[in-house]
Amino acid sequence: MNTTDITYLAGTVGSPVANIAIFAAFVAVTMYIVIRASKNNNSAADFFTGGRGFSGPQNGVAIAGDYLSAASFLGIAGAIAVYGYDGFLYSIGFLVAWLVALLLVAELLRNTGKFTMADVLSFRLKQRPVRLAAAISTLAVTLFYMLAQMAGAGGLVALLLDVDSRLGQSVVIAVVGALMIVYVLIGGMKGTTWVQIIKAVLLISGAAIMTFIVLAKFGMNLSSILGSAQDAITGSADEKVAARDVLAPGAQYGSSFESKLNFVSLAIALVLGTAGLPHVLMRFYTVPTAKEARKSVVWAIALIGAFYLFTLILGYGAAALVGPDKILAAAGGQNAAAPLLAFELGGVVLLGIISAVAFATILAVVAGLAITASASFAHDIYASVIKRNKVSEDDQVRVSRYTVVVLGILGIVLGILANGQNIAFLVALAFAIAAAANLPTIVYSLYWKRFNTRGALWSIYGGLISTIVLIVFSPAVSGSASSMIPGADFAWFPLANPGIVSIPLAFVLGIIGTLTSPSDTGDVERTAEMEVRSLTGIGAEKAVSH
Repeated sequence: MNTTDITYLAGTVGSPVANIAIFAAFVAVTMYIVIRASKNNNSAADFFTGGRGFSGPQNGVAIAGDYLSAASFLGIAGAIAVYGYDGFLYSIGFLVAWLVALLLVAELLRNTGKFTMADVLSFRLKQRPVRLAAAISTLAVTLFYMLAQMAGAGGLVALLLDVDSRLGQSVVIAVVGALMIVYVLIGGMKGTTWVQIIKAVLLISGAAIMTFIVLAKFGMNLSSILGSAQDAITGSADEKVAARDVLAPGAQYGSSFESKLNFVSLAIALVLGTAGLPHVLMRFYTVPTAKEARKSVVWAIALIGAFYLFTLILGYGAAALVGPDKILAAAGGQNAAAPLLAFELGGVVLLGIISAVAFATILAVVAGLAITASASFAHDIYASVIKRNKVSEDDQVRVSRYTVVVLGILGIVLGILANGQNIAFLVALAFAIAAAANLPTIVYSLYWKRFNTRGALWSIYGGLISTIVLIVFSPAVSGSASSMIPGADFAWFPLANPGIVSIPLAFVLGIIGTLTSPSDTGDVERTAEMEVRSLTGIGAEKAVSH
């Protein structure tokens, strides 16, 4: 591709029209499915968990659709294209994290819970304070994750339509937010799940096709791709880029102690974050039995693992065929690597298809986040804390719908602020919050009988507050050219991701809070009931014939 191609990929009016047409077709098809699914939403269980009516394989594909966000496709491919080995850390971390979710929490959470993560955390503790804390944590994680998806939408459209102005990209982010609101308001969890299933199939298929084409161009030889990528990096006009060795560690995280610490901190957040993500955990409540919950995780791991292997080829393929200079110069920056590679491989048609899939990815993930956060607010804060459980299911669903609208507006505003950041990095911040605020309390609730209310509150609030404070005062927000607020500098915390500090702190706070509260050992009967339910599923299972 030459400079003219980058300025606007094909330089013709037909290109944006084709891209928009393909995207509009996807929206029309999925909207029809959402409307059909909404006809069966007759209760709160239907709206929040799809009536536990999805099979293990169906839910596994939906989990993959929920998990493979814009960060997975646009952010990771871009990070690998520019930084190589260090960028692939995101793929490894996001995948390995599923082993933690599978081995520690998936089945037990599904057996114990009802609608939300707070159902599990408050099961044997004081309901109102723990529910409130868990709901606040859920909303915080959701908003951070949502702003990453919105930023991805802005970057993608900046590339497709050559929209360089902040205003133009902001309008697109607003459109994505509005569509997400409509999906959730109409379809609830059933509609959202089917959108995620369709999106997962399209995304993995599209990535597989691009991977095969890239391999075919290099004679099905991975070593040839890696060598060409290194040659392209070395031949960069930018001296900093040309000096990188993208086949070895250190291109992004250098040899200094601080860089190595940042690397470890990011890895900890990625590996432990998945098991604390509310929108992923909520998917386990959509299956009828614990056996199906285990099946869904196995399906999800297989699909997600295959996809992350594709990102390795796509990232290095983009470096070799497009080049780091063109990627960094394009509207959207690093996040443009996958769409630019699609244009290089298949012209306007493949670009339009891949871009529509990327938009679908953003819409589906944002819809999943919205249904999770709205369910948490309506079920945990409104129904349990404010109304003290004296509220009908219809009222819960109504409040949930109101919450979706508010969350959509907040997500749009935050997405505009975060526009331009690498979205894989933004998602890593959400993972750090989830790992610090949610995972310690989940693990202690499921495995430690002595764990009590004070331990839960100290762990949740301590992990949440420490992570957010460290993020606000980190280089991610201010102090460098790539920060969210580049003109300011109030960064006193040196690490871009605070996981190495806030996650261990939250685990320790849970222990200290528990041990310093001898009078509160929780409800003994509820503790026994939770243990039986978590291990057997009694009380949460549908009846089955034997």
